[in-house]
Amino acid sequence: MKQGVAPDELTRPFWEAANAGRLVIQRCAACDRLQHPPSRRCGECRADTALEWRQMSGRGVIQNYAVVHDSPVRLLQADQPFNVAVIALEEDSDIQMYSHLPGTPVDEVPLGAAVEVIFEATANGQRVPEWRVVGAEA
Repeated sequence: MKQGVAPDELTRPFWEAANAGRLVIQRCAACDRLQHPPSRRCGECRADTALEWRQMSGRGVIQNYAVVHDSPVRLLQADQPFNVAVIALEEDSDIQMYSHLPGTPVDEVPLGAAVEVIFEATANGQRVPEWRVVGAEA
């Protein structure tokens, strides 16, 4: 998957960390809540000055998945069919990220399997978090 990403002021810390091989998630210092995707306010207590970036372990679990056979996104059509898995972070299962699960055959996604984050370059060179089944070959 080689679409490009264009960081903005809000998401720049997330993407800069990804380029450095680190996974960071917003945390509200006022109520100790993690949130993703990033927002200008805490989704729980609505604080707008207490948001910081916290490094995550890079581990999670596959909660669910789908196989995309007919993407409306032209840049993804050449890669069809492909997996889209829902990954719950180890630190907070309410934080969910999506992955194509590089190295996992289409429709052979092991639900409940442990995963670890890897970072892949997009068309414009920006690295994005993807996830790999723990124990799967790189």
